[in-house]
Amino acid sequence: MSIAQGYLQELQMTQKFFNTTISAFSEDDSGFAAKPELFTVANHVAHVAETVHWFIEGAFGKGWDMDFESAEKRNREVTSLATAKAQLNEAFEAVAKTIGEASDQVLCEPIPDKQIMEGAPRCSIVSAITDHTAHHRGALSVYARLLGKVPPMPYA
Repeated sequence: MSIAQGYLQELQMTQKFFNTTISAFSEDDSGFAAKPELFTVANHVAHVAETVHWFIEGAFGKGWDMDFESAEKRNREVTSLATAKAQLNEAFEAVAKTIGEASDQVLCEPIPDKQIMEGAPRCSIVSAITDHTAHHRGALSVYARLLGKVPPMPYA
């Protein structure tokens, strides 16, 4: 098995776990936020999608875009859970394509832009994506509970 194959399996599981968690929500829940200033359900999902792209660009593209204010603005503009889910699926397809097309040598090269994850190999973004996604799965599980829903066990 190539290095990429193992990382692709981790990405598939990460996406599956996240999708299982957000299956608790309907489109009507898109605008729910625990507090007015916090991300809505749709914003959380859009943010996860955008962050996957951010990791791809940081490790394999132009480098880390540190304009978090603009990213937050774009994420807050997403008001539909369906739209956010489509963005999420596209982001996971993009990272799978990037990892799947990279040679083992490229995956093990250090990330060129040293602003974030200095010295880490490019493939380490997969673990970072998994960790970041898990963080938002937890937040969204709390949102589901606040809506009176029971979030499904993501690992079943």
